Amino acid sequence: MDVSSNAGATTVVDGKRFSTDDDDGTMHPRKQKGRATSSHQPVTSTMNSVDYLDQTRPFFVKIDKGGLLEAFEKLDKLLIEAGQTHIISKKDPVSWIGREITLGQIGLVNHGGLPKILTKPGRYPPFPLRNWWARSFEGRKEISDTVIEFNGLTVVQVSQNQAAVVSDPQNQIFVIKNGGFVALATQGSYSVLSVVDQTHLPNVITDQTTKAILGHWHEVKMRSRMGPANNAHEFVVATFLDIPANNCAILQKGDELEILPAGQHCITNPNITLRKLFTRGECQTEMPTKDIFTRDQVPVSLTIYLKWQLMEPLKLTTHGYDTPYEALRDKTQSILTQIMSHLDYSSMVKQRSIDPNDTVDDRTDPNTAFLDALRSRAMDDLKYAALEYGIVLKDLAVIDRQFKGEIASTMDKLTTRALQAQVEAANVDRENSNRVKKEQGSLQVAQVQASARKTQADAEAYAIVANAKAVAEALQIDAQARAEATRLAARADADAIRLKAAADQDVQDPFAREMELRRNEVERIAAYGNKTVFVPVGGAAGSGATDAVALGFAAGIGSDMRKGWGAEQPQSQQLGGQPKPPAK
Repeated sequence: MDVSSNAGATTVVDGKRFSTDDDDGTMHPRKQKGRATSSHQPVTSTMNSVDYLDQTRPFFVKIDKGGLLEAFEKLDKLLIEAGQTHIISKKDPVSWIGREITLGQIGLVNHGGLPKILTKPGRYPPFPLRNWWARSFEGRKEISDTVIEFNGLTVVQVSQNQAAVVSDPQNQIFVIKNGGFVALATQGSYSVLSVVDQTHLPNVITDQTTKAILGHWHEVKMRSRMGPANNAHEFVVATFLDIPANNCAILQKGDELEILPAGQHCITNPNITLRKLFTRGECQTEMPTKDIFTRDQVPVSLTIYLKWQLMEPLKLTTHGYDTPYEALRDKTQSILTQIMSHLDYSSMVKQRSIDPNDTVDDRTDPNTAFLDALRSRAMDDLKYAALEYGIVLKDLAVIDRQFKGEIASTMDKLTTRALQAQVEAANVDRENSNRVKKEQGSLQVAQVQASARKTQADAEAYAIVANAKAVAEALQIDAQARAEATRLAARADADAIRLKAAADQDVQDPFAREMELRRNEVERIAAYGNKTVFVPVGGAAGSGATDAVALGFAAGIGSDMRKGWGAEQPQSQQLGGQPKPPAK
């Protein structure tokens, strides 16, 4: 077997290529197409080492759906038909004493150097209860164990992600994937060299330029003794590959090349060589060039940024390159050497970098010679040259350059002075701009502060007006309340007087009337004092003279009393009392 693959949909056996693209999983020959062929068919195969298991070999049984015990029974029948000793022990278990074999286990018995298998669960009594002559119990094994080796009996069972590398009695190497077998070697032995986890191979393959992971690999070696000294030597018998998506590998057999797509693969034929692993994704790196001389003999070294994508790995391998970077490096160096030889130092020193998005309108400007040359010639030439190697160039840029030599150092000084002047001018402009921005900022701050003060003054004025309105409304309400209280008090007094007058009018008894008059007299004297003289006004008819005399007398007394009352009034006001009216 040359190559077995779980994801490549192709198996190479003894130089012939087979496809497992049909639904039934059978393998059909595929013709080679030229010296460099590729396979990009979808994956339908699950195990490509069926051809070895289907070969007729003595005492070799494939483990089918019936499992390991059914395979032991088939092997036992083959041995009996060939006249050999059976391997399944005829001992019957008991339940009361002996070595115990549980469900899911088998017992191993050494019967005179030949293997015997105890397949029935239970207890097996020792000697002398059972015949153990020339027999010895060698232990127990789980039925699901991956590898069982005992006295020439070999059992191999691997899961979906495992692969067992086995050497048969004729030292032929084959790989078992997602299956197993039971074999008894009467001449030679079946040796299980290794059981490999195909999804976690230990060794990593990386691109030395981009540091991208291209895949994982693992080598299985077989130790052989040879020579007079019987020294042990190791030989690689199988190589496992785990290639991630969007990556591929190049295999070589003789003068033919083959693309191995992404997936899990195994190479067992020494005539097939793994050339290289590649990634089909976009890659980018920085490439320093060697010294290049300009037209005025000034050496310059450039640092180029490259971005590419490998589309056809077979073309690159056919030209003898191991990585796309090596092919691009040689072509880039050659093209840049041709371009630089037609450029002057002065035109290059003024242009710092190249950007694919830049557009130059004035083609007569000598400062754009370097930029235009790289953009128009380097990009076009490199793209065309890269297609020859199956590479698509995505981007190119000059990120740094270093000039060398005495001329370069002298011109660097002049250039440095010019740059310093430009930097100083730029600094002055920057300072002026900063000052203008600072003043603008101060003006904006002053405007904000003035607006804040205006807002605060408006708020205070509004508060004062609102307070004045509140005080005026309070005074108005208080005055209204007092006026209403006065009206109510006057109305109450008037009502009281009217009620009292009505009550006095209702009194008909003369004595009561006399007593009321006397009480009024007492109250009047108490009110005006005991020295007050009351002069009656008016009287009966014919007493006019008497009334005139009385009026004059009363007027004189009243004048004297008014003077005394005027002197007593301030004192009465200080005491808080009401002033007494003058005597009538």
